[in-house]
Order: sequence, then C-alpha cells, then structure tokens
Amino acid sequence: MTKINSIIFYVIIVLGSILINILLSSGSELIIKRPRANLTHVPKDLPLTTTTLDLSQNNISELQTSDILSLSKLRALVMSYNRLRYLDIGVFKFNTELEYLDLSHNELRVISCHPTANFKHLDLSFNAFDALPICKEFGNMSQLKFLGLSGSQVQSVSVQPIAHLNITEVLLVLGDTYGQREDPECLQHINTGALHVVFPEKREFRFTLDVSVSTVNSLELSNIKCGPGNSNCSYFLSVLLKLRKNPGLSSLTLNNINTTWNSFLDILQSVWHAPVKYFSISNMTLQGQVEFRNFNYSGTSLKALSIHQVVSEVYSLPQKYIYGIFSNMNIQNFTVSGTRMLHMLCPLKVSPFLYLDFTDNLLTDLVFEDCRNLIKLKILSLQKNQLKKLENIILMSVEMKSLQKLDISQNFLQYSEEENLCSWTESLLVLNLSSNMLTDSVFRCLPPKVKVLDLHNNRIMNIPKDITYLQALQELNVASNSLVDLPGCGAFGSLSVLVIEHNSVSHPSVDFFQSCQKIRSLAAGNNPFRCTCELREFIKNIGHVSGEVVEGWPDSYRCDSPESTKGTPLQDFHISPLSCDTVLLIVTVGATLLVLAAIMAFLWLYFDLPWYLRMMCQWTQTRHRARNVPEEELQRKLQFHAFVSYSGHDSTWVKNELLPNLEKDGIRVCLHERNFIPGKSIMENIIHSIEKSYKSIFVLSPHFIQSEWCHYELYFAHHSLFHEGSDNLILILLEPIPQYSIPSNYHKLKSLMAQRTYLEWPMENSKHRLFWANLRATINVKLVSQAETTCHIQR
Repeated sequence: MTKINSIIFYVIIVLGSILINILLSSGSELIIKRPRANLTHVPKDLPLTTTTLDLSQNNISELQTSDILSLSKLRALVMSYNRLRYLDIGVFKFNTELEYLDLSHNELRVISCHPTANFKHLDLSFNAFDALPICKEFGNMSQLKFLGLSGSQVQSVSVQPIAHLNITEVLLVLGDTYGQREDPECLQHINTGALHVVFPEKREFRFTLDVSVSTVNSLELSNIKCGPGNSNCSYFLSVLLKLRKNPGLSSLTLNNINTTWNSFLDILQSVWHAPVKYFSISNMTLQGQVEFRNFNYSGTSLKALSIHQVVSEVYSLPQKYIYGIFSNMNIQNFTVSGTRMLHMLCPLKVSPFLYLDFTDNLLTDLVFEDCRNLIKLKILSLQKNQLKKLENIILMSVEMKSLQKLDISQNFLQYSEEENLCSWTESLLVLNLSSNMLTDSVFRCLPPKVKVLDLHNNRIMNIPKDITYLQALQELNVASNSLVDLPGCGAFGSLSVLVIEHNSVSHPSVDFFQSCQKIRSLAAGNNPFRCTCELREFIKNIGHVSGEVVEGWPDSYRCDSPESTKGTPLQDFHISPLSCDTVLLIVTVGATLLVLAAIMAFLWLYFDLPWYLRMMCQWTQTRHRARNVPEEELQRKLQFHAFVSYSGHDSTWVKNELLPNLEKDGIRVCLHERNFIPGKSIMENIIHSIEKSYKSIFVLSPHFIQSEWCHYELYFAHHSLFHEGSDNLILILLEPIPQYSIPSNYHKLKSLMAQRTYLEWPMENSKHRLFWANLRATINVKLVSQAETTCHIQR
C-alpha cells in the first residue's frame, strides 16, 4: 500500500508539473527590460518566468551559466552594447527554449560552441573577432533565420559549416584589417535571401569581395568610401559590375557613402543596367565637380529609385544638369528626400513616373511649372518644403491628368480668394494639406472629387456655409485647428470619417448626428467641452451610436467648464431636462401651482379653514391680553371642578339633572350665568372659564352640533388639552348623534368621538346612580381656594 501511495504521489507531481508548464507556455509573456542601468553582472532577482530579457547598454563583461540557469522559460536575450569578451554557448544548455540571442556591439574575440543550442536569431555582429565566429555546431541550427557575424578574415572554409542552411538574412560586419588576406569568393557558399555587408568605416574602398550571391534577392552594402583620390571608385564599381551575374537580385541598398558627383553618376549608371528593381541610397556625402555626360536610360530593370539624406560639399553645381538626369528617368517610382534640392524640372517627353516623392527639401512654388509630361503620375509628395501659394500648386497639378494622391503638408501654404483660381485636376482623390497656414477660405477651393482630405494643424476657425460641395468626400481631418463646432454634412453627403480633436469645440451642434447619417468614425476628443444644457443632447446622441463609432470615448471626452465640472467625463455628466427646457419648466411650475391651489382650496372648504383662522385669531388676542395681567393673578389656583358646555335646548337636563347631582357633593360647576365677567367678550369669558376649570364637560346632542358657540368652546378646550398637556375633556352623549349629521368642519368632534371614551346618559333610572358616580369620580379633586359656584350662558 505504501508503494502504491508513493506511485500515486509521484504521478500527481508529474501531472502538476506538466500542467504548470502548459499554463506558463500558454500565458502572456513576461518581458524584463533594464537597459542603461549601469549593471556589471546579470541581476539575481529576475523572475523565474521571464521570457524576454533586455540588458543592453550596460557594463556586463561576463556571462556564466549560473546567471541564467533558473530562467528555464527564457526565449529572448538581448545583451548588445556591453563589454563581453568571451562567450561559451554552453551557458545556455539549460535554457532549452532560448531562440533569440543578440550579443552585437560587444568586445567578443573568442567563442566556444555547444551542440544543444538551436537559435532562430543569432547576432554576433560588431565584435572583435578575427575569423568568422562560425562553429561546426552552427550547422545543426536548422531553424536559424537571422545570423549576424563579424570578422577581419573571411575565408570560404569558415563559411562551409552553414552552407547547407537556408538562412533568411545574414549580416556580415568586416573588421578594420579586412582585405589583407581577402577571399573574394567566400560569400558564394552562403545560402541566404538577404545579405547585408558592412565594410570597414574608416578605410578607402579597395575590396574585390564578390557579393553577387546567387540566392540573394536583397543586398545591402554599408560604408562605401571612394573619394576623389580613389581612381573614381573603380573598386566599388567592379563590385557592382558583378551583380549582373545574379538575375535574382531584386533590391539593392547603399548606406553611408562618401564619394564624388561623377562617381555617384557612375554608380547610378552601373546599377541602371543591373538586374536590380529597387535601388535605395541613403546618407551620402558628395564632393568634386560634375562633368557633363549623357546618361544612358536604356536597358534597365529598375522600377524604383530612392535617394535619402544627401549632403553636397560642392557650392558651384550645375543643378539643372542633375535635375535633368532625374526628371527624364524612365522608371515608375522616384524618391529624393533630405537633399536640400531647390527645384525639379519637367521631363522632356511623356514620363512613366507613377510615384514621385520629394519630401524634406527646399522646393518652391516653381516646381514642375508648365509641366505637361507627367500625365501618368498618380502619387506626388511635396511634404516639408518651401511651398507658399496654394494657387501655384493648383496650376501645377491641373496638368497631371492621372494624379490621385497629393501630399503638400508641412509647408507654408496660404490661399487667397482674390486670385480667383480654383481648377484642380479632376482625378485627385486624396489631398493632404495639413500643417500649413490655411484658413477658412480653403474650403471654397478644393478638388471636386476628393475622397480623403487632411487639413489638420492649420488656422481654420470655421467651415463656411457657402463652401464647395464635396459629395464624394469620405474622410475629413480638421484636428488641431480652432473650430468651435462640429461641421454638418450638408456639403459632405458621403462623409464617414471625421477627425476634429484638439480644437475649440465647446458645445457641438445638436443635429450633427442627424445631419451625418453615414458617419462611421468620429474623433472629437480633447476639446474644451462646456458642460451645460447645450451639451446634454449631444451626449445623449453619442450614447445612441456604437462605441466603435466615437473614437477615444470616453477617456478623451471631458468637461472643461464650468469649473465645478472640469475634468468630469462626458458620460458621467448629467443635468435635469427640467432645468434645460424653459417651456417645460414654466409648464411644470404652472401645473404645480395649480395643483397646490386646488389642494389648498379643497382643504379650505373641507376643513373650514376660515373658521379656524378666526379661532386662532381670537385665541392669540386673548393670550396677548393675558400677558398684561399681573403675574400673581395668573398663578392663582383652579376655581372650578368643571366647566359645562351645552346647547340651550339641553339646559333643562343640565339644570334638573347635572347640577343637582354634582353640586350636592360639593363639586363646583362653572356655568355661564354665574361667573362670566361683565364687560369682557364672550370669547375671553369662554377661554377664562376653561383655563380656571379642572375639567371641561361637553353635553353632546344633535342640538350641540348646531351651536356655533359650542363649537368654539370645544375648539378651545381641545386646544388647551394639547397646550397644557392634560386630559381635561369629558364627553357626555345625551342623545345619539349619527356620524353623517356632524358637519365637515366639526372634524375635531368626529376625531374625539372616535378616539376618546364618552359617557352615555342611560334611559333606565336604575343606571342613573352608577352614571353619576362615574362622573363625580372623574372630576372629584380638592380645590384650595373657594370660588363662585355657578357660571353659565344661554346658547
């Protein structure tokens, strides 16, 4: 049983380990970057699950197995620009998943190989190797796609181990002493599609290395230095001449060239007759004078020529000659950028140019003036030049009957309506006028069939109503201007993309989405939105469209004013519809006042409020007079056991039954005939009698509810109940009173009869004794001072 348990435990551990590996391999990558951290050793605190480690640009001089032993998931290691001098590939024997290794720009001189390494990307370029650092174990790297090498001695025997590999790209950096024992044919054993050879930077080009590798379709050569004293670049021209042996070569790139104008034209002429389709030159310095000669345009495979970043150290240069060579080339694509070119001539005959790019030069409005031979041109870029008048550009383009895309951004363009010139070529579909000095007037002169228009970063404050109708326009970019509103789509019937961010839009038009039914993408963020009633409907409309339509929502859409809402996302801004609609507000307030008036009228009539107001007025006046009575008089003791309120119709029962049965036991009863003070009002006497009596007895009958004075007495007695906090009311029901017969203003009587216990006068004589006993017990209290015994009034 113990053995079985051990086996089960082992299986669980194995399965758990497998599961963890699956989770780690299928999870997201963990990338650790610590460049420029002044490290001298590989950090020890790296997470065990690190998949990519970047330690470039530090001072690490040694790499040991213990440095990366625990990083079993490491797939990419970048240690370029350090101080490594020795490499033992065996340090990676435990990093079985490592496939990307960049050790370029170190001080490596020696390398030891290990058979287990199987990289896809291995870069050992820009190091101090004497011979190429190719071990026989490299031949087992069947997955190798990129190989970077460096060395001063390049021999065929050193390349043999990798001759059978199909490598996508090879970078070869030649050392400063290369050429002393040169093997021109050594590269013919490399099987790669892209080859980049970096020659020694500080030496004249005197090499005969054959770079026409049969499998190469993309060749790049860097550091070509053949100045005036180098036999007109004969060595390099001989290298280029050999390229004709490789019919599969499609792309040639030359970087960092220092030569003369004449040698440059020789290089260009040599490549012109090579099987190259795409030729690019960058970072070129030109010296010497130009000799006039004919350029042979025949027999070329070239489709595209690109010249970037040229510095001419010749001040007296026949520029028209150079311009003429370029303008009459029989190729489809031509690019000249960063050369400080001042002008460009028109071709002498119909040109096959389809694409022209003159970005970052010094071209003026006179470029391609009166040009009729660029009728096939489809794309023209004059970005970042010295163009100033849009009218001149219109004149230039009108001759280009096939022009579809024009980029004249980052210039100094302005448009004056006074020139009254607006005749664009009708073929133009894409126009980039961004980063210029254009104002609102530009909308009155735009290509009629343009589909994509970029006007961002100009001086546009408003889109005029009388603009050119651009019914084909699909994309409009007016970002970074001074627009205060979203343009409607009245003149842009097909508009589907609008970019208007970074403007001065504070309260967009309510009917924007209704006007622009075809809008599919709106970028209107980073505007100073004023979060008031005017913005409420716009936010509501945004909520109705898809989140994919409004770009940057909700993060880029925030309130800028008023100050209380600044920084609040528009989606969190809410304001009551009532406060924004004046008509609705007036109607609501009016309806509310009418309802309140109706309620008050109902309460006034139902509860007989005028009567209560009169009672309150009387009570207030009496209390006010009481304040003027001396304090010692107010502090006197009670004078009566009970005050009796009754209707005159019930006086017989009061005098024959009530008074005899109470007064025979010494109970003092206040009736209006006895103690009402002459000269005082009836109200004052009622209030005075109630206040000086221990109890208030109300003889209820149908006659009682018909007496207004009885109602007064009940009201004041009930008010005293709550004012004094005592239980001073006694109700005697002399005759049954139907509820329906009690008037609506006698709601206190209804309430008292429903909530308080009252004494019913029994018809049987046998029950009278018990009735009087209960009543006397209720009001029997010892009074200190003697008072008058009766006080009553006829109702």
